[in-house]
Amino acid sequence: MLGIFSIVTTEILPIGLLTSIGSSFTISDGMAGLMMTMPGFLAAISAPLVTIATARIDRRLMLCVFMALLALANLLAAVAPDYWLVLVSRVMVGVTIGGFWSIGAGLAERLVPAESVGRATAVIFSAVPLGSVLGVPAGTLIGDVAGWRMAFVVMGALSVGVLIMLLMVVPPLPSVRATRPDVLRGMFRSVSTRFALVLTFLIVLAHFGTYTYVTPFLEKVTHASAPLITVLLLVYGAAGIAGNFLGGAMVARRPRLTFGLAAGLIATATLLLPVLGRGKIGAAALLIIWGVAYGAVPVSSQTWFAKAAPGSPEAASVLFTASFQATISFGALAGGVVVDRTSPSAVMTLGGITAILMVMAVLVHFARRPTWAES
Repeated sequence: MLGIFSIVTTEILPIGLLTSIGSSFTISDGMAGLMMTMPGFLAAISAPLVTIATARIDRRLMLCVFMALLALANLLAAVAPDYWLVLVSRVMVGVTIGGFWSIGAGLAERLVPAESVGRATAVIFSAVPLGSVLGVPAGTLIGDVAGWRMAFVVMGALSVGVLIMLLMVVPPLPSVRATRPDVLRGMFRSVSTRFALVLTFLIVLAHFGTYTYVTPFLEKVTHASAPLITVLLLVYGAAGIAGNFLGGAMVARRPRLTFGLAAGLIATATLLLPVLGRGKIGAAALLIIWGVAYGAVPVSSQTWFAKAAPGSPEAASVLFTASFQATISFGALAGGVVVDRTSPSAVMTLGGITAILMVMAVLVHFARRPTWAES
């Protein structure tokens, strides 16, 4: 959980620092958004490649290797004199995400008794909203006080600490069920797996195409001060923690309802932000709704993939990671193009429309009612 927290926080750290990093290198908000595009793109590629290539290596050793790489990436970003070096560091982050998350997300069943696997999985995925509630606001605060580079120094130090804890606490985890290319190919025969890919693409596109540029929106549309933006991101993250555990409690029994409801709430929040988000109270209320909704998304997506492939948990994690991260990359890139050519409000509207399409896709799956592992 701490490893994924470090990774998620590092991945989305630029969201709260986007404007200050852009100003430091004299680049646009859209160009600065490449810091979000690069990790997702590399994570999508590295998730299957790294997991298959290291399939027979002890999983604890691989987790440690990826955490060391994350520490180096953060420290490189902190000292980078040019923007292209920052992007190189983000490539390293992407490789870390793809490998660590694909391996770590499915390890709960090997670390706890069978009756505790569900709860352990929820704890692991609580790192996603925790990265928002603690990581991004804390990084934004550090950036405001000591500069954006110091935020990456702190994340580098945290990554080293997690590496030490992995070595001290996690037992050896020799590979027991190697992920092979034919296993991944076979998963695509499942109708529910294909739906999982479509739903994940639409909801993550809707979220990261908009949330990547929430700081410019709050600055230019809400006219919020830097301290208030930090508070609003903190409120959003706190709502995300609640959403994670609410979603985790619901998704095992009602996966369609949980995933569809999360998308509907994201659509509501993003479509209303250009109207009600002009006021600080309206923006805060909608960010709470958005946070609760997105908090349920990662656990819903992972659960959907796991239900579609109950006999291949690591392969399910690979597909989940690859699809999730590829869409983060595409969403941040698409949002950057829109925000540079139009406005932050237009980005929110387009994201809301995309989330509505995801709700419609859930309704189609509900109407078909396929069994989860249907071929």
